[in-house]
Amino acid sequence: MHILVADDDPVVTDVVRRYLERDGMQVVVVGSGAAALDELDRNHVDLAILDVMMPEGNGIDVCRRIRAGRHGNLPVIMLTALGEAEDRVLGLESGADDYVAKPFSPRELSLRVQSVLRRSSAAAAEPAGGSVTDGDVTADLAAREVVVGGRAVSTTKREFDLLVFFLRHPDTVFARDELLERVWGWKFGDLSTVTVHVKRLRAKLGESSRIETVWGRGYRWTSRGDTP
Repeated sequence: MHILVADDDPVVTDVVRRYLERDGMQVVVVGSGAAALDELDRNHVDLAILDVMMPEGNGIDVCRRIRAGRHGNLPVIMLTALGEAEDRVLGLESGADDYVAKPFSPRELSLRVQSVLRRSSAAAAEPAGGSVTDGDVTADLAAREVVVGGRAVSTTKREFDLLVFFLRHPDTVFARDELLERVWGWKFGDLSTVTVHVKRLRAKLGESSRIETVWGRGYRWTSRGDTP
């Protein structure tokens, strides 16, 4: 596997390179957002690791450009030193598949890389199509679009995946750590990320949201038991 690491801190990139190469990865290191985009245009890359705070295009901007271009399906992991959950979610909403907060364990990052690559391969093998519906909420799996009461509602990739999971598992309570693993494949991570995504999804669905908080346990989607 060919891994692109974009970070302007040579201490970080040296450690990351050594751990990934030990796991059999081929690693290319660049120090800016512009250099990362140039590398993607010139060579094949299987996964990109982007530092949020780097010169000539921060990680969030680079990820957005990746998602909007011909490398739109490239797996991306963000390296971030940002402390607030809202800031970490911003990285995910730019299209990142995962994030690792600095300071981090190099071994943890290596495990995240392997996990994201596995998820990416599995997703590519899954047939896309069909839809899931409850009440006036429909998620079109092929188009990755949400329709509420006949009105299109814009969602991020993370919000869409969370909604689909809820629609497929109605009337079942899931703890935040369960949602992290079962929706996004993370065996570890910041539980507040789930809280923020639930909050934003509720706001977008409005009165049609049927996500309930079960205090001390987690969240569930309460089914209406009918379809439009």
